[in-house]
Amino acid sequence: MKKAIVTGANGFIGSHVCSELSKCGVKIYAVIKDTNENISNIENLCDLEIIYCELGDIESLYDKITDRDIDVFYHFAWVGSAGPLRCDETIQLQNALWTAQALRTADKMKCKKFVNAGTITEKEAYSAIYAQESKPGLPYIYGAGKLAARSICKPIANSLDIDLCWAVITNAYGVGEISPRLVNSTIRKILSGEPLQFTAATQNYDFIYIDDLARAFVAIGEYGKPNKEYVIGSGNARPLKEFLLEMQQALAPDITPVFGDIPFTGVDLPLEVFDTTDLENDCHFKPTVSFADGTRMTMDWIKETPQSNI
Repeated sequence: MKKAIVTGANGFIGSHVCSELSKCGVKIYAVIKDTNENISNIENLCDLEIIYCELGDIESLYDKITDRDIDVFYHFAWVGSAGPLRCDETIQLQNALWTAQALRTADKMKCKKFVNAGTITEKEAYSAIYAQESKPGLPYIYGAGKLAARSICKPIANSLDIDLCWAVITNAYGVGEISPRLVNSTIRKILSGEPLQFTAATQNYDFIYIDDLARAFVAIGEYGKPNKEYVIGSGNARPLKEFLLEMQQALAPDITPVFGDIPFTGVDLPLEVFDTTDLENDCHFKPTVSFADGTRMTMDWIKETPQSNI
């Protein structure tokens, strides 16, 4: 891979992928929403060009980037991946349409491959929605939007001259993330001395540290096969409780976590859903950062970075 386009390039995942691509000597066209966006996490990377483009105007990339020899188009931009907009059906369906427009634009620009950031929430949403008499909550609309995007994009890609790879992220965490998701919120509770209370945490889960995630996306860009899904995780999925105990022992061995005080209303996916065999075999990728080490590095960053406060 010599050249890549990255949408959502200044986001948590996009910025780390840009950093990894830069280390590999790849020319990067970093697509950012507008000039008000903070680009401090990518602006000093080597051979990176900033392109300003709203998602709703994604087709204009054809004119804004005149290079017609781009290897991979990475699509991370997605409105409402966190917060109340996860429950907004209008914006989530619009995201799916924007993803399809990005794919068609990438093909028009003669990009060779389109790698989209999917999520394990797609599988949770499918399971929750299609189960008989189930009562899925509004947050599943986000996963449904991602499912819609995949359902639209796969047939489109096969009608065009571009390869599509769908990268399913299990749960990313690490330095640079400021969302109130599980790892972040748990670390902040430890730092503030709050009690650690969880569900029974018997549901299957997996995590991957952000640096490993970025390497996985580069590997998929290099070696991913068309029409394939690649699950990105540790390769060692297990009940969530085991991850939480590993984090607690690494970060706060004197604190006793309490399991079962909070009701669990989600979906327990089977372990085979988290299988990373294709990623290992096709793309020659294996993660290198253990969950304990990754959470230690994340905690150190939170301590040292005042602006990381949620």
